[in-house]
Parts: sequence; structure tokens; C-alpha cells
Amino acid sequence: MFLFWFVLSGHTELWLLLLGIASAGLTIFLSARMNFMDHEGHPFHISMRLLHYFLYLGKEIVIANLDVVKRILSPGRSISPQIIQVPHNKKTDLGKVIYANSITLTPGTVTIELTENEIKVHALSKDGVDELQSGRMSTKVPDDEAQSS
Repeated sequence: MFLFWFVLSGHTELWLLLLGIASAGLTIFLSARMNFMDHEGHPFHISMRLLHYFLYLGKEIVIANLDVVKRILSPGRSISPQIIQVPHNKKTDLGKVIYANSITLTPGTVTIELTENEIKVHALSKDGVDELQSGRMSTKVPDDEAQSS
């Protein structure tokens, strides 16, 4: 928070820097005391795993984009739209939402419904269905079991 304040203010005088540190510290203290920062709204506890996951997801999005483009430009490529139920093992609401949104972000698949144990998905092709049913993406999604309710 202090770095954000410093970049926006541009002040370098010692007194103002100390006031900035005090202000950021007071804000963090009050937010924690009011229980304003929870584990799902501000998932700092999984941030490193999220960084790795975003890199993985970016690669999957590019691969899925190329597959959809090939299917559009090649009349011989089969398109077989399907609606399937994909089981998930996510313990927290945050893990479930990250997984469901990741499916939607990947071209060729759209999350229709998220339930306690399954995700209903519309997939453009049998290949997309096979990829989801393999469970590879589900295992990559960060899910902090210690924070489950």
C-alpha cells in the first residue's frame, strides 16, 4: 500500500514519507481489525500458485484459440457441440470459481452452471470434452484446503 501511495504522491520529503507509512499501516490495521480482508476477496495466501496457474492458463488459452481457428477455417475439422457435467474436487468457493471461469476463458468451452460437485459445460468439440474430462486443468487450479469452510 505504501508503494502505491508513494507512486501516486511523488513526495520524497521525510515527514511526508513517514506520514505515508503511518497512513498505510493504519489502513491495514483497521482493515484487519474490521475483518474486511478475507481469504476469498484478497487471496494473498495463494498468490504464488496463482502466478504459476495464470502462466499455465495463458498457454491453454492460446492452444484453444488455435484449435477454434483451425475448426473455423478447415471444413473437414469436426465440430460436435455437447453439454457435459465435469466433476471437480475444489474445496473452497474461490477454487470452484477460478476453475469455472478458467473453463469459460478457454475458447471452445463455456461454463453454464456451477454446483457443489460439478460444472455444467458447453463444449464445441469432442476434443474439448476429452480435455476437460481428463481433469488436468482441475488439478492445476489453486485451491487452499486449509481455508475451506
